[in-house]
Amino acid sequence: MTDTPAAAPTKRVELTIRALILGCLLAVVFTAANTYLGLKVGLTFASAIPAAVISMAILRMFKTSTIWENMTVQTVASVGGAMSSIIFVLPGLVMVGWWLEFPFWESVLICVFGGILGVTFSIPLRRALVVEADLPYPEGVAAAEVLTVGSRGAEQTESAVRENKAGLLIVVAGSIVSAGYALLVAGRVFAGEAAKFIKLPAALGGGATGMGFGMQFALLGAGHLIGLTVGLAQAFGLLLAWGIAVPILTSPDTIAWLTAHGIPSIATTLPAGVGAEELASTVWRREVRFMGAGVIAVAAIWTLIKLAGPLIGGLTSALAANRRRNAGEVLDRTEQDIPINIVAGLSVACLIGIGGILAWFAQGNPTLASSTAVLVAGGLIYVVLIGFAVAAICGYMAGLIGSSNSPVSGVGILAVVIASVLMLGVLAIAGLPADPSVVAFALIVTAVVFAVAVIANDNLQDLKTGQLVQATPWRQQTALIVGVVAGAIVIPLILNLLNKAFGFEGGPAGIADEPLAAPQATLISALARGVIGGDLRWDLIGIGALIGVVIIILDAVLNASTKGRVKLPPLAVGIGFYLPAAVTTMLVIGAVCGWFYDKAIKTTRFADVGRRMGVLLASGLIVGESLFLVMTAGVIVATGNDAPFAMLPEGSTWPAMLSGIAVFAVLTLALYAWIRGRSAKV
Repeated sequence: MTDTPAAAPTKRVELTIRALILGCLLAVVFTAANTYLGLKVGLTFASAIPAAVISMAILRMFKTSTIWENMTVQTVASVGGAMSSIIFVLPGLVMVGWWLEFPFWESVLICVFGGILGVTFSIPLRRALVVEADLPYPEGVAAAEVLTVGSRGAEQTESAVRENKAGLLIVVAGSIVSAGYALLVAGRVFAGEAAKFIKLPAALGGGATGMGFGMQFALLGAGHLIGLTVGLAQAFGLLLAWGIAVPILTSPDTIAWLTAHGIPSIATTLPAGVGAEELASTVWRREVRFMGAGVIAVAAIWTLIKLAGPLIGGLTSALAANRRRNAGEVLDRTEQDIPINIVAGLSVACLIGIGGILAWFAQGNPTLASSTAVLVAGGLIYVVLIGFAVAAICGYMAGLIGSSNSPVSGVGILAVVIASVLMLGVLAIAGLPADPSVVAFALIVTAVVFAVAVIANDNLQDLKTGQLVQATPWRQQTALIVGVVAGAIVIPLILNLLNKAFGFEGGPAGIADEPLAAPQATLISALARGVIGGDLRWDLIGIGALIGVVIIILDAVLNASTKGRVKLPPLAVGIGFYLPAAVTTMLVIGAVCGWFYDKAIKTTRFADVGRRMGVLLASGLIVGESLFLVMTAGVIVATGNDAPFAMLPEGSTWPAMLSGIAVFAVLTLALYAWIRGRSAKV
C-alpha cells in the first residue's frame, strides 16, 4: 500500500473548514445510528471507512482536495460516532430514577470534558502504541487503504473514481433496503422477530427455554463486521445461557432444591402454571444475565492482566521519546503532536469543568452537600488515575483487535464497580446513608471515565490511519476534539427522543412502551445500585466469574493446540451470554454470512475490493435502519401515536413472521450477490 498519493498538490490541504463541516455532518449521522444500535443490541460500529468513502465522493468535486483532507473528514466523523458509546452509561441515570430525561447541558459537558480528556490522555501514547508498537490496528489500516486507493494519482484516477462511486452506491443502497424493511416491520407487514419458547420434557429436567432471531438488517450488518471468530464465541455464550443455565434454573427440581436451602430464586415468585415464555424470559433477565456480567468482568480483568507488560513497555518508550524531544531533537512533520503544554492546559481545563459538574451535583443534594469537597477531590483523582489507565488500555486493545471489538464495556463495568466501592468508603467516613443520590454520583463519575475510554479507543485507531497516510498529528488531534464536540451535542437530543418514544428497560415507559434493552447501561446501573445498596446478587456474578475462568482456560488450550487458528474470546462469550437471544442469533448469522461472502471472493482478482464493499454494505445496513428508527421515534413523540406507520392491525403474527423470514433471506442473498457483481466491475 502506498502511503502518499502519487501526484499530491504542492500545497498541503489538510485541516480545512469544509473538511470540518462535512466531518461534523457525518458525525451527526453516525452518532445517531450508533446511539440507536448501542441501545438496541449493546454494540456500536466503526464509522471510519464509510465516512472516508463518502468524503472522497463529495470532496472530489473540489480540485484542491487531498488524501489528508479526506483523513480530516473521516477523523471528525468517526470520533463523533464513537462518542455515542457514552450511552452505555448515561441511560443508567434514568433507569435508577434519578433523571426523567437527559438534561442537555449536563449531558453535553460530561461528554465534552470526558471526550477531550480521552484525546489529551491518548496523545502521549501515540508514539508508544501507534508508531513503535507492533499492533495490527485492523480498522485503522483498512481505513488507510481505502483513503490511499481512493486518492491516488492521475494514472489510477479512473479506477479510484469507479470504486468510490460503487462504494457510495452500496452504502446508500444498503441504507435504503434496511430502512425499507424496517418500515414494513413498523407497518406490521413483517414481524421484526421470530421466537419460540418451550417447556422441556421431564427427562430433560422439565425446565423452560427458547430461541429466536431478530429480523433486522442492522444486526446482520453488525454481525458481518464483528467477524466469524467473535460471532461463534457469542454463539457459544448463547448456548451456555439458553441451552444450559435457563433450563437448569427453571427446572422444578432445581427450584425445589433452592427453596429447601433458602437460596433466592426468581422462579419461586412467579404464579403457578406460568407459561414457558414468561418463565424462561424472567429467569434469564433477572438471574442468568448477572452470570453473564460475571463472565464479562473476569474477561475484562484477564485482558488487563495480559496487557500489563506491553503497556508498561509502551509508556516507558513514550517517556523516553519525550525526553529526547525536550533535549532538542528536531521533529519530522509526521511526529508533531499538539505541544505538551497545550495538552496539559486542555487537561486541566477539562478537570476543572468536571470538578464543577461534580460540585454542582453534590451541592444540589442534601445527602451529599456536606461532603462536597471530599466527593469532588475523590472524583477528580479517580478520573485522572483510572481515566489515564483506561485510555492506555482501550488504546492498546483497539490496536490489538480493532475499536469495534475492543471491550470498552468491560472496562466500564470494572470502572462502575470500583467507583461504587469507593463511594461506600465515602459513606462510611462521612456517615451518609446509601440513597439514590449516591448511586447517581457514582454513575456520573463512571460516565466521565467511560467517555475517556471510548474516545481513546477510537483516537489511536484514527491516529494509526493518519500515520499510514502521513497526516500531521497535531492537525488530526485538533480534528478529534472537533469530532468530540459534534458528537456530544447530538447525543442528549437523540437519547431524549428515544426515551420519550420507547423508554429504556427498567425506566419509565415511552409512548410506544417498547423499551430499548440498553444492555450495558442496564447492567452498569444494576451493579452500582447493588454494590451501594448491598443487595447485589454476588452469588450469580460469582458463578459467572467461575464460568469466565473456565472459558479463559479453554481459550488458552484451543489457542495453543491449534497454533492460533481457533480462538474463543472470553469477552465475546460473555456478551453472547448477556445479550437477548434474538439479538445474538442474528449477529451470529451476520458473522457467518460475512465469512461465506469473504470466502467466496477470496481467490478472485477483486478480493480486496470485494471485502471493502462488504464492509460498506454492512455499514449501510446499520445506518439505514438505525436512522429510520430514530426518525420513527421523532414521529411517535410528535404525534403521540405509538404505531404511526401501522398498515395492518395487530394479530397477524404467523403470516407476518413467515413472510418476513422469506423476504429477509431473499434480500440478504440478493444484496451479497449484487455487491459481488459490483466489485467485479470496479
